[in-house]
Amino acid sequence: MSAPPKSLGAPITSKRQLIEYIEAGNKPREAWRIGTEHEKFVFDLKTLRPVSYEAANGIGPLLNGLKRFGWEPIDENGNTIALTMDGCSITLEPGGQFELSGAPLENIHQTCAEVGTHLRQVKEVGAELGIGLLGMGFQPKWSRDDTPWMPKGRYKIMRDYMPKKGKLGLDMMQRTCTVQTNLDFSSEADMVKKLRVSMALQPVATALFADSPFTEGKPNGFMSYRSHIWTDTDPDRCGTLTWVFDEGMGFERWVDYMLDVPMYFVYRDGKYIDASGQSFRDFMQGKLPALPGETPTSSDWLDHLTTAFPEVRLKRFLEMRGADGGPWERLCALPALWVGLLYDDQSLDAAWDLVKNWTSEDHVSLRRDVPRLALKTPFQGRTMRELALDVLKISRAGLQRRAALDKVGSDESGFLNVIQEIAESGICPAEEKLARYHGKWKESVDPVFTEYAY
Repeated sequence: MSAPPKSLGAPITSKRQLIEYIEAGNKPREAWRIGTEHEKFVFDLKTLRPVSYEAANGIGPLLNGLKRFGWEPIDENGNTIALTMDGCSITLEPGGQFELSGAPLENIHQTCAEVGTHLRQVKEVGAELGIGLLGMGFQPKWSRDDTPWMPKGRYKIMRDYMPKKGKLGLDMMQRTCTVQTNLDFSSEADMVKKLRVSMALQPVATALFADSPFTEGKPNGFMSYRSHIWTDTDPDRCGTLTWVFDEGMGFERWVDYMLDVPMYFVYRDGKYIDASGQSFRDFMQGKLPALPGETPTSSDWLDHLTTAFPEVRLKRFLEMRGADGGPWERLCALPALWVGLLYDDQSLDAAWDLVKNWTSEDHVSLRRDVPRLALKTPFQGRTMRELALDVLKISRAGLQRRAALDKVGSDESGFLNVIQEIAESGICPAEEKLARYHGKWKESVDPVFTEYAY
């Protein structure tokens, strides 16, 4: 989740400004970058319980401990709720999930170095505090009531609003983790093609990274329960947007969609003002009940763009949102997958050829079935495993053609190896954990916190 904005920005007086705001994301190929975000659960090493913000070994002391490495704090109401340094930020999800939002980087080698540096720093401070880090899609052991809330104003507003729209919104906020990739586009047409390909193929990422099979210590019947949770969070702002495949898709169509997404809040004078369920269209006319007579700024629009949660989100870049969080070795695989598909023209064409004839029902069925069945999902006479192997082949070729080499001359395609093994085996990470749960773990999830911790 975003940190509070530093300034309100320019006044918004027309819909055209909203379109131009997103259009400003157009970049020439040489300026394309890769952003990687990943979340992890923080837990007490002795009790395995989530830690609060205020505890002696809690999230607050963890943030403060990281300042030794040069991170600058962002405070809200006297609490440090984020850190920034060199284009990166560390932020908190509502239940204390610890997130690195990486800098825009040129290649996956740099991404992997960034992730490695971050984890070394967090583990150093965590060891002093007696806390550990776990990468999975859903908290495997503890209930909502066991999970503390972080002291961020926007979360209180969302916490009150979520139960009005779906049954699982609070689980999404408190108990899920993801890894996400942010990528650029050169033009409206390039954005549309990348958006369509990535929207269609998010279920492939969901299946390969599926790693949330437990709820409160027991199997929950899903491979990616995190992914399923989004289907019952808020229908106004979640899901696979099948209309992006319709004629006329472009920046304006996305703006129209966002104008129909109900608001959460407005940020003014260091505080979040509850505008939940209200209309950005009304805001533009000075008729927002939460701020009568006021009209929005560019900062309000940016905030609003972050409150829709489809499987792919458009801001001034595209965000790939379909994957469960996981261990260190998989964090660089997700950006590698999408860079190989979207940043090479030949691969982008091949991926589009793969999905261009899919129907709306195809998209809907994959979104429905993959969270439960992962790589075993049947699709068009094949399985998701076979589709994933085709997608990985396209991505690997794209990375090889990119030829972004490290110091020893290796390209980026090696970062796919960990998910290549998953696809070839047909066994997703959740199935691996379930086998251990029913076997050597003797129906306990506690070993997850030692065998799979960072």
